[in-house]
Amino acid sequence: MTGFNIYCDESCHLEHDTSKVMVLGAIWCPEEKVREIAVRMREIKQKHGLPRWYEVKWTKVSPSKLGFYLELLDYFFDDDDLRFRAVIVPDKGSLRHADFGQDHDTFYYKMYYSLLKNILNPDDRYNIYLDIKDTRSHAKEQKLREILCTSLHDRDLEVIERLQSVRSCEVEQIQLADFLIGIVSYVNRGISGSAAKQTLVERMRQRSGYRLTLSSLVRATKVNIFRWNAA
Repeated sequence: MTGFNIYCDESCHLEHDTSKVMVLGAIWCPEEKVREIAVRMREIKQKHGLPRWYEVKWTKVSPSKLGFYLELLDYFFDDDDLRFRAVIVPDKGSLRHADFGQDHDTFYYKMYYSLLKNILNPDDRYNIYLDIKDTRSHAKEQKLREILCTSLHDRDLEVIERLQSVRSCEVEQIQLADFLIGIVSYVNRGISGSAAKQTLVERMRQRSGYRLTLSSLVRATKVNIFRWNAA
């Protein structure tokens, strides 16, 4: 069995916030490449005059840091060991939770399942890391792992070896996930006004070959996007 690490984050996932769009995303790579990727990301930070512990975040993109974020984006596309998948929920306001006997938390887990099901292979093993969001993180971890293991018939917990929350400031790959999710969310929220962020959007469109607002090919590997629509 080959080992992989999956790093997950989300944007605007709360039921009532300032955005109608919700995006969940994941970066994954072979377990044996984790340290190499983290070291390379720290080198790129230092090359651009940033401390190695600088936390990469979409909200930190600015004209003065555009060169750094462009190089980081190109690094993602140039490294064959890194892959990204995102699930877009275009309008949380149209969700009919009551019709499906669920609340928003249940829907949240369903979307995480949709995000991860195309990544997980029952013949491999995985460590899954989520960005800590609140004090309920542990309960969310247990519920999500239960759902995923059931779907994979992983009764002995051999496929998903670990599922836990981590601090994004300590994990480069979570930071990279936040950055790429931010690009996808920015496009789908129809935001404009930041020339630096728009430059990054166009670079990702160019390098991925996708508009970032529609589903990609199902078997797309480097960048895989699924635009979810309510039935």
